Amino acid sequence: MITNTELEITGNQFPSKIVSYEKHIDTFNFFTENGVTLKVTILRDSVIRFRYSTTGIFENDFSYAITKYANSGYDILEIEENDDQYEITTEKLICRIKKENARISMFDAKDKTLIIDDEIGFHWEESYEHGGNVVKMSKKSRKGESYYGLGDKPTHLNLKGKRFQNWVTDSYAYGKDTDPLYKAIPFFTGLHGGKSYGIFFDNTFRSYFDFAHERKDVMSFWAQGGEMNYYFMYGPEMDKVVANYTDLTGKPHQMPPLWSLGFHQCKWSYYPESNVKEVTSKFRELQIPCDAIYLDIDYMEGFRCFTWNKEYFPDPKRMVKELLDDGFKTVAIIDPGIKIDADYNIFREGLEKDYFCKRADGPYMKGKVWPGQCYFPDFTNPEVREWWSGLFKELIEDIGVKGVWNDMNEPAVMEVPNKTFPNDVRHDYDGNPCSHRKAHNIYGMQMARATYQGLKKFAFPKRPFVITRAAYSGTQRYTSSWTGDNVASWEHLWIANVQAQRMSMSGYSFAGSDIGGFAEQPEGELFARWIQLGIFHPFCRVHSSGDHGAQEPWAFGDEITDIVRKFIELRYQLLPYLYTAFWHYFNDGVPILKSMVMYDQEDIQTHYRTDEFVFGDKILVCPILEPNSKGRRMYIPKGDWFNMWNDEVVEGGKEMWVSSDIETMPIFIKSGSVIPKYPVQQYVGEKNIEEVTLDVYFKIGTEKSFLFDDAHDGYDYTKGKYSYRTFKLLGKEKQLIIQQHKSGRYDADYKTFKINFHGVPFEIDKIQIDNEEIDFKKMQVNGDNTLTIHKDFNELHIKGVM
Repeated sequence: MITNTELEITGNQFPSKIVSYEKHIDTFNFFTENGVTLKVTILRDSVIRFRYSTTGIFENDFSYAITKYANSGYDILEIEENDDQYEITTEKLICRIKKENARISMFDAKDKTLIIDDEIGFHWEESYEHGGNVVKMSKKSRKGESYYGLGDKPTHLNLKGKRFQNWVTDSYAYGKDTDPLYKAIPFFTGLHGGKSYGIFFDNTFRSYFDFAHERKDVMSFWAQGGEMNYYFMYGPEMDKVVANYTDLTGKPHQMPPLWSLGFHQCKWSYYPESNVKEVTSKFRELQIPCDAIYLDIDYMEGFRCFTWNKEYFPDPKRMVKELLDDGFKTVAIIDPGIKIDADYNIFREGLEKDYFCKRADGPYMKGKVWPGQCYFPDFTNPEVREWWSGLFKELIEDIGVKGVWNDMNEPAVMEVPNKTFPNDVRHDYDGNPCSHRKAHNIYGMQMARATYQGLKKFAFPKRPFVITRAAYSGTQRYTSSWTGDNVASWEHLWIANVQAQRMSMSGYSFAGSDIGGFAEQPEGELFARWIQLGIFHPFCRVHSSGDHGAQEPWAFGDEITDIVRKFIELRYQLLPYLYTAFWHYFNDGVPILKSMVMYDQEDIQTHYRTDEFVFGDKILVCPILEPNSKGRRMYIPKGDWFNMWNDEVVEGGKEMWVSSDIETMPIFIKSGSVIPKYPVQQYVGEKNIEEVTLDVYFKIGTEKSFLFDDAHDGYDYTKGKYSYRTFKLLGKEKQLIIQQHKSGRYDADYKTFKINFHGVPFEIDKIQIDNEEIDFKKMQVNGDNTLTIHKDFNELHIKGVM
């Protein structure tokens, strides 16, 4: 007979008093009276991991997010115990753990100031429905504290006062503040008192972050299952926090091929072949640079992956070759849904090998997507990933497609309320079997990983190029990304700007938006303004739904066409600058786009700026976000900045009006910069670059700039065949000195630099190269304030009339 219908334990539970601890090299285990274990692992002087178990037994330590290439090691590690707390010290951090309740406080080891401390800290609630726990963490939020990150959230950059959830979701035509979206990146950066820290909550269940929304003095995060497992990382500079996180979750596995940084054109859909050729021919006719053309789902036979519609594309290998001969790399879409069709060889093979996801009681997971009813590969199974990667042989190696675009991989399922798999779907999870509750957020990531592995194999010796819509932390190792099905509106232009900045400060720099908007039709002015912004995003692609009209650069009349051409040409001129920024991202995890707060966190005025950002580390950009604008107010960070259009120098540290008609946008260059530029090309590799321009912007004082170069594809750069040039500029009242240092064994074809001087305040009297005075005529000093110099100079010394 049942005598009690109440659950024995309800509500939050907490760790009790710590009674003992033990140390294992870099890890400390703290044990409480009520069976909770806190495991503290020191990864680096500035990176500490915290794991909690409510049973004293930890799950298998497995993560899709953490890279095996993450740096580790520390110079100092000490622990001290006193009556009421433990104190762990590294070179950069002090971690104090209260014996009474296991609450944690983090301090700067140098000046002993508090960085962050627990409010009620770790707590949990038992989940009767699913088993396990809802795991929770709360920390104090101090007055003036700001928060940034979380990936693609379409909201103000500063997250203070808001709440979000991480659950990868197909969100067609989303709006401002829509949540959740296509990506789950449970990492944020906090900033207080001029010091920045980061927290990465590596839990793939549906998770939540509350940045002082419910209670103004508390920030918290929690998940509907799994472990309380988070990493704390310290800067104190924000870019170092993001670099630490990117190192932990993985920098891109290789440099992108240079062509992938060019301009891309896409539409749902370009077909048949004659339509594709019509579009590509128009680009060349109008001399608008473009490197890639995309094929959406209509290239397939009945939307079956890895097939071709032979009516629309009778000879895809020939077509892809002809497009490549004209400079266009073909990128094809691949979705996860495999049509249920006994005559479809990929379906039969997946069925025979038992590679498709199943429900809890054994039936296959069946859902409707573009081909109709489909089964879905379990990409969390390494054997399935290997199979999937092998399917790309024909597409990549035989036909010659150069890139693959993974879509619908949230996974999206049509005509069901939750738009995705039911929670009871089972996954292998690399030998850690689980339900879809745990695997959902990483499903798209693992599809992108398998796709990347296929392209890396079959595109060799060239580099792979993959883009994905869905992502979890660490996906940046494999692919680029875009921000999903946006809308052709001015509001979405603002959203695109903040999303790209936020992705960059979330470790995912290779990202961009559907330029012009995917849904609905932009007017010409909006399209032009979006192009102006989009050329400063690392991934630069126009994409639209064909249902809403044409969205090619020439679709809005001659005036808009000319503006679009001008800015795409600027993108191609800046390719060596962007490629260099990618080298810093690839090597050091340095974000390519830097929001104002990341660029200068000490300036309180930057903490709530959304529009302005720094592209690389020298170019300040501010898009025009309203129609009929003749300019806008924008914030110029500290220092002197050159207006790119007229060389006017403005002093920063203040907001100011900047004039900008439809043909321009506010672009400023940091004084002291050396900006490398290529001549305009219609596509990467069209021209043999014989000379690289260096735009030199004068400064009283010193500034360093860089230029990375290699073969622009392939892997020779990993063997030292690259060129990395450092330009150190020193400006004085009547002198300008540029010193160059080169490392690496790559020797580019170009022989000379054309140096273009901006803002030199004196008349040139003498020129010395490597301590040897040079005749003006030999230096080819031109009337346009430029000179030509051999690329391997060590020091250029320009003296003015004294």
